[in-house]
Amino acid sequence: MVQLKIELIFNPCGLKQCSHNGNPFTWWVGKGTEKHYYWGGSSPGIQKCACGIERNCTDAKFHCNCDADQRQWRKDAGFLSSKDHLPVSQVVLGDTYRSSSEAKLSVEPLRCHGDRNYWNAASFTTPSSYLHFSTFQGETSADISFYFKTSAPDGVFLENRGKTDFIKLELKSNTEVSFSFDVGNGPVELIVRSPSPLNDDQWHRVKAERNVKEASLQVDQLPFQLRKAPTQGHTRLELYSQLFVGAAGDQRGFLGCIRSLRMNGVTLDLEERAKITPGVKPGCSGHCTSFGMYCQNGGKCVEKYNGYTCDCSRTAYDGPFCKKDVGGYFEEGTWLRYDFHSASTAAVISTKEVVNVPQSSASDIGLAKEELLFSFSTTKVPCILLYVSSYSQDYLAVLLKASGILQIRYNLGGTKDPYLVDITDHKNMANGQPHSVNITRTGRIIIFQLDHYPPAIYTLPGSSDTQFNGPKALFLGRVIEKGTIDQEIHSYNTPGFSGCLSRVQFNLITPLKAALRSSNNSQVSIQGELVESNCGASPLTIPPMTSNTDPWHLNSETAFPNNEGQAIKDGVNRNSAIIGGVIAVVIFTILCTLVFLIRYMFRHKGTYHTNEAKGAESADNADAAIINNDPNFETIEESKKEWLI
Repeated sequence: MVQLKIELIFNPCGLKQCSHNGNPFTWWVGKGTEKHYYWGGSSPGIQKCACGIERNCTDAKFHCNCDADQRQWRKDAGFLSSKDHLPVSQVVLGDTYRSSSEAKLSVEPLRCHGDRNYWNAASFTTPSSYLHFSTFQGETSADISFYFKTSAPDGVFLENRGKTDFIKLELKSNTEVSFSFDVGNGPVELIVRSPSPLNDDQWHRVKAERNVKEASLQVDQLPFQLRKAPTQGHTRLELYSQLFVGAAGDQRGFLGCIRSLRMNGVTLDLEERAKITPGVKPGCSGHCTSFGMYCQNGGKCVEKYNGYTCDCSRTAYDGPFCKKDVGGYFEEGTWLRYDFHSASTAAVISTKEVVNVPQSSASDIGLAKEELLFSFSTTKVPCILLYVSSYSQDYLAVLLKASGILQIRYNLGGTKDPYLVDITDHKNMANGQPHSVNITRTGRIIIFQLDHYPPAIYTLPGSSDTQFNGPKALFLGRVIEKGTIDQEIHSYNTPGFSGCLSRVQFNLITPLKAALRSSNNSQVSIQGELVESNCGASPLTIPPMTSNTDPWHLNSETAFPNNEGQAIKDGVNRNSAIIGGVIAVVIFTILCTLVFLIRYMFRHKGTYHTNEAKGAESADNADAAIINNDPNFETIEESKKEWLI
């Protein structure tokens, strides 16, 4: 559906009735040069506005609010949805020449919406789920079309039966769609075979037709399958049962989504029937629409009919939601090499497009962009974290210098020396904590991000090339490569990296995951002991504060104020003890206050006190005890007693 919202505001006159000869003062021109006098909310050929159709205009004598000719502003607005007339190319506003007459106009952007019949759909979530409709009336001709998408290998789309006659469409296998029927001359079946799987969770169109002369079946744009009807025999299809969309009888029903089901020109309302049918859901939103966000770190949501799964194959992560870091612990001297020479690797070496490159031309590959992500933790320096070699002299290296400073080296040719970036903002990266590195190069622009700090931008020299020519292999831990290697890079090979590397990804290649998850991968070579570990999880957001900026820092040479003692190494932190003592006192005070309040409340609500006379123990009765205790007590005569009833 195509819609355009138009809004007119007139003061005091406007659309139609103010003209002298009966013709409207205001109109709009759509496709072509034809004038249109209807407005939003109305229909073509009807010179009314929305209020005229709904009969609630300001003045009942007119069909638009703007025709009321009143002194206050009046408004008419609505959607123009006749696609044969759209878009609006011109709007003419008349009757604005008077000094007291004004008009305002606004036209919103043209918006397109899906046709309800075209997108009328239902999802079948169990093999036994189905929808039922009235018997299909297709005695002499049947024209059926619909779209489907599924991940299941087979299932019945629809079926309608008679005493012996029937008509049925089904997915017979993941590459076959079958159209079968019987009009009394025996079963007839047409099958279209697809060269590619039809259960790829993508939309496919089916069109089946049968008349007294022939039957045909087509799937997508594949060639028609035709079958001539016999010259003699029955021609009428006599059906009695309901039309079943999905499972029929004891057959395996369709699992997936069907939309725009038309039978002899009539679109069946799948959505409305699905609202009241168990096992069938209206629409084709699927689970990924609601839960696809849970597939993280580039994981792809794959639709299932009882849920969904996350495909982590193109990520450096694992687990049900692609959240688990795949990492390994490298002992000193351990290294990993991942070769780029195979065609399958060359096909995914670019992050934007997939191009199969023959093995013989691997050295001709040139990268205009690289994206490198990994996490590391170590306490040993100097060392090589990652190195990408090439068939040329180009290379990319990420090192830890002897001082613990992280260094990036790019050599793309065109310059005498490689381009160096020392990350001096963060002092010692060999502090045993996990750190995340993200390096992206596009042309001469290098964007570097450490942990969750803001990215930093660096620029290669103007004389530098912008292509990484002939990428050959990726190394982790050490560089053991044939040919000429930068001598300074060689110096970082001793003693080698010792620590953890995890979630390593170069463009779409995940070398560490390939090594740890695949037992037989010809592209991966490992020397030494590599043990899977989750040691790269959760890089620090903020590093430890330095002694100059840490207000709680106390070294062994600093005396405590007002105290002759000093901090005991590995002892209890004095500040923590003070804070703990204060907290304990506060808690004790609160508890005592609560006990007092509880006792006080019970004293007034549930107890009472008596003042017993002294000597009550030796008195014969209570009256005698009072008399004995009070010398001023006067005996009350019986006649003066007060009785309370």
